[in-house]
Amino acid sequence: MKILSIQSAVAYGHAGNSAAVFPMQRIGVEVLPVYTVNFSNHTGYGAWRGPLIPPADVAEVIRGVEERGAFATLDAVLSGYQGSEGIADVIIDAVARVKEANPAAVYACDPVMGNAKSGCFVAPAIPDLLREKVVPIADIITPNQFELGFLTGTAPDTLESTVAAADAARDMGPRTVLVTSVERPDRPEGTIEMMVVDDDGAWVVQTPHLPMKANGSGDVTAALFTSHYLATRSAPDALARTASSVFGLLEQTLAAGDRELQLVQAQEHFAHPRLEFAVRQVR
Repeated sequence: MKILSIQSAVAYGHAGNSAAVFPMQRIGVEVLPVYTVNFSNHTGYGAWRGPLIPPADVAEVIRGVEERGAFATLDAVLSGYQGSEGIADVIIDAVARVKEANPAAVYACDPVMGNAKSGCFVAPAIPDLLREKVVPIADIITPNQFELGFLTGTAPDTLESTVAAADAARDMGPRTVLVTSVERPDRPEGTIEMMVVDDDGAWVVQTPHLPMKANGSGDVTAALFTSHYLATRSAPDALARTASSVFGLLEQTLAAGDRELQLVQAQEHFAHPRLEFAVRQVR
């Protein structure tokens, strides 16, 4: 499998491609990373150094990849955090050209905007660009519950309303929606859920909710789910593997007492997921 991943990069710690690439490589995916920013660290620290990469430069890198004949061999394009407004057009153009070279290729979009606790943390124009231009051309999207609500103009907070919101997002274009964090008021205390909805049904998996903030974990989640879904074409299988791997990563990070994901140290959780969490079909 071969994936073109268009995301941010950080030198210190793990976010964007600096979080997504290694887990995909560890499970056997050939990754072609293209960077949208080159920061010293993720923005969660409140201070960082390094440039936003101009959209024209990002496009040039992608054009060079295309000139090597790679587009016909790609199984997917994956995108995450978009550092500036013009990146959306670059991604849309790249997806169109990849699909022209290989009609079987899919586009997986992680519509990074923010979360319920922090609100939006991207440039003001990005959420509308994602909703109006980027998400409609995606095959797979991986929003958290907050981002799903923004995309669909809803406020999902139960299993039923989250499934309905995922269906509303699917009506926009994507066929598969992974909701990376489902927090419903009637869930067992100390738990969190992840849900996937596609043409075959809807499934949810529940894991313990660890007391930590983990920048980059959504990037790992989107990368692993996309890879497993493409490999198996089974939403519940991809969900089970992804939830197990990400929980193992977060558990090991919490035990280490480190703010940054223990990505390398937890690599066996990517290669050999424990599959300890049951996936339940809800539709």
